[in-house]
Amino acid sequence: MYQIITDATADYSAEMLDGLPALDVIPMDVIVGDDSYKYGPGGDLKIEDFYAMLKNGKFASTSAINPYIYAQEFEKYLSKGIDVIYLGLTSGLSGCYRNAVLAKEELAGKYPDRQLYVLDSACASIGLGILIEQALEKQKEGLSLEEIVAWIEDRKYKVAHWFTVDEFEHLKRGGRVSAAAAVVGTALQIKPMLTVDHDGKLEVKEKARGRKHAMEAQMRHMRQSYRPELGNYLVIGHGDDLERAHQLGELVKAEFPETDIHYTFIGPVIGSHTGPGMIAFTFWGTDR
Repeated sequence: MYQIITDATADYSAEMLDGLPALDVIPMDVIVGDDSYKYGPGGDLKIEDFYAMLKNGKFASTSAINPYIYAQEFEKYLSKGIDVIYLGLTSGLSGCYRNAVLAKEELAGKYPDRQLYVLDSACASIGLGILIEQALEKQKEGLSLEEIVAWIEDRKYKVAHWFTVDEFEHLKRGGRVSAAAAVVGTALQIKPMLTVDHDGKLEVKEKARGRKHAMEAQMRHMRQSYRPELGNYLVIGHGDDLERAHQLGELVKAEFPETDIHYTFIGPVIGSHTGPGMIAFTFWGTDR
């Protein structure tokens, strides 16, 4: 028996996990303006309220989960004889993975007969969400602990992420772009096309002019890298802009009618750095 655990950086809809084994999610702290919130199970921050605050001019920040919290969460299962797989945000964007490894090392001597895998997903947001959903599918099919760990390690590099942000200010505050680039990008209505590379880090691939060209660029990258033989599951995430998410979904369906499309919000942890209006999709493919 084993338990899959993630954290609040993973973005997915409740419908995506319907009928699958239970997923344990560690909540995370989000600061919006001068107020501190907790996002995730038992938390006090709703996605709609979060984006409303951002649209009213507030900015948000997050912090990594500390090793003590990870140790508490892992021990909850290890103490009951249940092995654990932790699959969280890519180490290329956060210190969460490093802190989870520290917690694992602390618990190793206490539970020598238990298995605790801390995996670097090399994925983010809905990319992590699609990897988790498919891992839970494999768990439901009966894959052993070792089999599912091997499957995750192989498949994580086949999760293609493509997304564009609607404004630069949140990327600038998170140190992802310079102040000068933000000023020029805003003035010219530039929509940077970003991906998560093989090392799990953000990479700007191109700079589209306006929303329409940004969406066209997303479709171009899908044509180049989509591999339906790996699976036809596709997730579209949005920063409180479901209408535009559906527009992207219609473009996908027109060219790739076999795709199984799911929609979800980009949650507050990732949304703190990307802001309102972000449009992202992830699918099984190449070009990491």
